[in-house]
Amino acid sequence: MAKAFNLIGGEKGGVGKSVMARLVAQYFIDRDLPFVGFDTDRSHATFRRFYADFASPVVIDDFASLDAVAEAAVAAPDRQILVDLAAQTLAPLQRWCEDSGLFELLGEAGLPVRFWHVMDDGMDSVAMLERLVTTFGRSVSYVVVLNHGRGADFAAFHASAAKRIALDHQATIIELRRLHEGSMRKIDLHDASFWAAINVRSGDQQLGLLERQRVKIWLSRVYEDLDRVFGATAQRASAQGASGG
Repeated sequence: MAKAFNLIGGEKGGVGKSVMARLVAQYFIDRDLPFVGFDTDRSHATFRRFYADFASPVVIDDFASLDAVAEAAVAAPDRQILVDLAAQTLAPLQRWCEDSGLFELLGEAGLPVRFWHVMDDGMDSVAMLERLVTTFGRSVSYVVVLNHGRGADFAAFHASAAKRIALDHQATIIELRRLHEGSMRKIDLHDASFWAAINVRSGDQQLGLLERQRVKIWLSRVYEDLDRVFGATAQRASAQGASGG
C-alpha cells in the first residue's frame, strides 16, 4: 500500500474532522499499517485524546512545529503520516507549504500529499472545498468526505462547481455513514477508541451487545471506503512508477 502524507481537514468547525482522523487511525491499526499521527487542535485535542499513543501535538502557525512533522515524515518513509487539522488552518498551512517547498521535499521522499476535506451539507463546506482545490491544484490528491453524521442532504454539493472541479482533479468522494447518536455519545464520553467500543465488554467503556454490533457494522462499511481510497492511491503510484512519472 502506497504511503502518503494525509491532512484531514475541512476548515469549518464541527464537521467531523477528528472523527475521520480517528477512523483512519483505527484503520491503520487494524490493517497493521505503521503510521505517525499529529493533532493541530489546541482547544480540544480530540484526536490525541482517543489515540494518545499515536499522536503528537502540532502548532499550526509555528513553522518550527510544522517542520517537525515534515522531518518525521521524511525520517519514516515506511509509515503513513496522519495530521488532524483544526478549523481555519488553510492559510497558515498554505504559507508553510509554499515557503518550505513541502511538496517537492515529500515527493523526493516518495510521500504524496493527500488532503481529506470533511463536509457537512452546508454551502460553506462546498465553498471551502472549491477554495482548497483551487489553492493546491494538482500538486496533491483529494478525498472528499460527505459526513452524514453532520448532514442529511448533500444535493447542493452534488450540483456544485466545487464537485466538478474536485472530480476534474481526480478526487475520491466517500460518504461517511451516520453512527447511531447514542452509541457515538457513549464512545466519546469514555474517550474510547473504536477498537475498545467493539471489544471491551466490562467496565466503564462497555457498550451494550447491539451497540457493539452497530459500531462493528458501521466500522466495516467505513473500511470498505478506506480500502477504496488507499487502493486507488496504490494503483496511481504504481502507474506513475511504470511510466517514469
